[in-house]
Amino acid sequence: MKDKYQAAQALLGQIETRLKTLHLWQSGYPSAQALASQAPFCCDTLGFGQWLQFILIPRMQALIDGQQPLPDKIAIAPMAEESFKHLGKAAVELIATLGEFDKLLSGDAKGNVSGDDNG
Repeated sequence: MKDKYQAAQALLGQIETRLKTLHLWQSGYPSAQALASQAPFCCDTLGFGQWLQFILIPRMQALIDGQQPLPDKIAIAPMAEESFKHLGKAAVELIATLGEFDKLLSGDAKGNVSGDDNG
């Protein structure tokens, strides 16, 4: 299970890097009200890049840091494809990384994290 946390940590870092590369990473913080949205992906108060930065990454990091169970069904890449389609080819790597994150947490990642224990 530890390998899954390490892989998730690495992918979160890649997501952050790709958001920064695309100039989607913000220095300012959204309001508490915006972050408290009950809509999926906070779509009524945040852009998808903001949701990744201010909701997904911190929540996943907290789970990893606390060695808490990670979600086992996640599908972020389809939302990313829709949200970032205006960026065209520039967003391909970010969407691919989010797809890998989906696969890792859903148990479909290459290398089968649940089976192979080489470490």
